[in-house]
Amino acid sequence: MDTQVVVRRAGLDELDAVARVFAAASVDEVVYSWVMEGHPELVEQSGTTYATELVEKTMRDDEVWVAGTGDDIWAVSLWQTNVTSLDRCRREAAEMAELYASTPIQPFRRLTALTGMLVEHHPAEFPHRYLHVIVTLPEHRGKGAGAAIVTDRVKAAADAGVPAYLEASTERSSRLYARCGFALEGEPLVLPENGPTLRPMWFRG
Repeated sequence: MDTQVVVRRAGLDELDAVARVFAAASVDEVVYSWVMEGHPELVEQSGTTYATELVEKTMRDDEVWVAGTGDDIWAVSLWQTNVTSLDRCRREAAEMAELYASTPIQPFRRLTALTGMLVEHHPAEFPHRYLHVIVTLPEHRGKGAGAAIVTDRVKAAADAGVPAYLEASTERSSRLYARCGFALEGEPLVLPENGPTLRPMWFRG
């Protein structure tokens, strides 16, 4: 009998467990891999620390949704559930530019390019929900955990009468999102320095 994948919102009491899964599942994510290319020492040094900070911030300010079985977490997603302006995007892009100015290394240069491109092209259609990132542990890919999260969240968006937006980082992920009701809209965003192509997609209910 197939194992039932359960989707739920994760809380701060699960921070350590969720951050560990997020860090492990992000290592080969295409955008993260591009940012960290050639700097394995930074991946090792900052992986869990960065994941914990990002997941905790999202838990406090927005929503973290996970999928798995029982207490096992297979996939983690970070959502902004009520985007009403580009102020946060602009602030994060400015902070990253300042970080690169003070520490001019390749990963920060690429993060500056990424955040700058995202704020330049993020749609000014408000309000909407935004899937910042979703990752699945390698050993659990292909089991439907990511699709279960996206399906659950687009149903919630439809029930609330609010569209949802994301940037698919691979053709494979864009096909998954399309099966969940998202559609490609707008021009692809090509990251510099042989970076991946991001494909803007909308769910409109």
